[in-house]
Amino acid sequence: MEPQFSSATLKFLRALKRNNDREWFKARRDRYERDVRGPMIAVIERLASDLKRFAPDLVAAPKVSLYRIYRDTRFSPDKTPLKTYISAVFPHRVLLKKQGAGLYFEVAPGWVWMGGGIYAPEPKELLRVRKHIAATWPQLDRIVRGRRFTSDIGALTGERVSRVPRGFPRDHPGAEYLKHRQFLAGREFPAELATTADFYPTLLRTFSAAAPLISFLNDGILTTNRSSSGLSA
Repeated sequence: MEPQFSSATLKFLRALKRNNDREWFKARRDRYERDVRGPMIAVIERLASDLKRFAPDLVAAPKVSLYRIYRDTRFSPDKTPLKTYISAVFPHRVLLKKQGAGLYFEVAPGWVWMGGGIYAPEPKELLRVRKHIAATWPQLDRIVRGRRFTSDIGALTGERVSRVPRGFPRDHPGAEYLKHRQFLAGREFPAELATTADFYPTLLRTFSAAAPLISFLNDGILTTNRSSSGLSA
């Protein structure tokens, strides 16, 4: 059987949203392990095999991929201690978890989101990606306008600046891509999808459609910086 979550997963996450408290969670930790974390690990372990077919440079392993349930509240005005969703990331083998582009999905009380990209690149990463786009933008254009991407993802999204970044020609043919500060490719589904037999095939189809974009972005980050002083992220 292909891995999936259950109605008990959503029931627990919805109860956690109403009772975001360490003591409440501690008393129900066994339910979390059985109904939430356990199914997520099963998905990650299955992806360890299936990603080899279309994203061999990405890592799928519970110790790397699975995000902790506890929130880091040190610098946040929101002091609720727990995340009310379960999520996993599949990063590049070299760049790893907090660098570069990767695939990602989460199951929340009200939705499932799946896809990938770069959410918060460091300035040097963003600069490398933009330089890669400037040099090879038709490749990116083919990816995001391709039938597979538009059918299973929709469109490239993410925060953008209003003007072409300094150091790049204003009339560059890839100007609309150069304006991106984030590069996101994904879809949101009803939470109940996670509990059906369609969940894992949908996850694979979405990840497969996003994978060429992930590869393109990581190629830019991994490429040795070419001399182009004065470019700014």
